[in-house]
Amino acid sequence: MLIKEWMSSPAITIDPDEPMPKAVNLMKEKGIRMLPVLKNGALVGVLTDTDIKRASPSEATLLEIHELLYLLSRIKVKEIMNKKPVTIPMDFTVEEAAERLLEHGISGAPVVDASGTVRGVITRADMFKVLISLSGLRHRGVQFAFEIEDRPGSIKELTDLIRNAGGRITSILGSYDRAPAGYRHVYIRAYDLDRSKLGELTEALKKKAKMLYLVDHRENRREIYI
Repeated sequence: MLIKEWMSSPAITIDPDEPMPKAVNLMKEKGIRMLPVLKNGALVGVLTDTDIKRASPSEATLLEIHELLYLLSRIKVKEIMNKKPVTIPMDFTVEEAAERLLEHGISGAPVVDASGTVRGVITRADMFKVLISLSGLRHRGVQFAFEIEDRPGSIKELTDLIRNAGGRITSILGSYDRAPAGYRHVYIRAYDLDRSKLGELTEALKKKAKMLYLVDHRENRREIYI
C-alpha cells in the first residue's frame, strides 16, 4: 500500500512570513497539529504544535494581556519552524513511511512528489487508519493468534479449518519478532463464523498450532493462552 493512497490531500500549508497567531488559529480550525511551510510553492520548513508551544511565553509571564498578544503577533512562522523538515516520497509504502517517522521520532511529515512539490501530509492518525483497514477490524470478526512452525503449508492448515467452518478471512498478518527460532507468530482475522461452533473450531485449531489468544470483537470475548 502506497502512501499516496492514504495521505491527507491537499495539504494545508502556511507562508513563512505569516504571524504565529494565524498558524495557531489555522491548526485549531482544521484540527491538525502540523503545517508544511511553503514559500512560492517550495517547501521551506514544517511548523508543529510543539514548535508553537516552545515559542509561547510561559503562563508565569508578567506581561499584560495586550502586551502578550502584541508579542505573539510579532513572531513569524519562519522564526520558529523546523527549517530541515523530514519528508516522505509519494511512492513510499506505508511501512517505509512508518519506519521513517519512527526513526526521526515525529508524528507526521509532508508527502512530496519526484520534483519535491508537497502533495499532502501523512500523520500518525493516517497510520492508524491503515492499520485498522489492513487488519479488517471493522468487520468485527474473530482474531486468532498462533505460534506456528515456519514451514510451507503451516498457515494453510489453519485457514482451511476456518474456511471449512464458514469463516471468511479478512486478514492474515505475521511476524518473526518475539517468536522462537524456527517459529513465527501469525494473526488471522475472520468473520461470518457461527458462534455456536466457535468452541469446536478453536479446539481443532489448537491441534494444528499453539494458540496464543482469541478475540471475538462482536461478542467482546477474549481468551488469552499466554
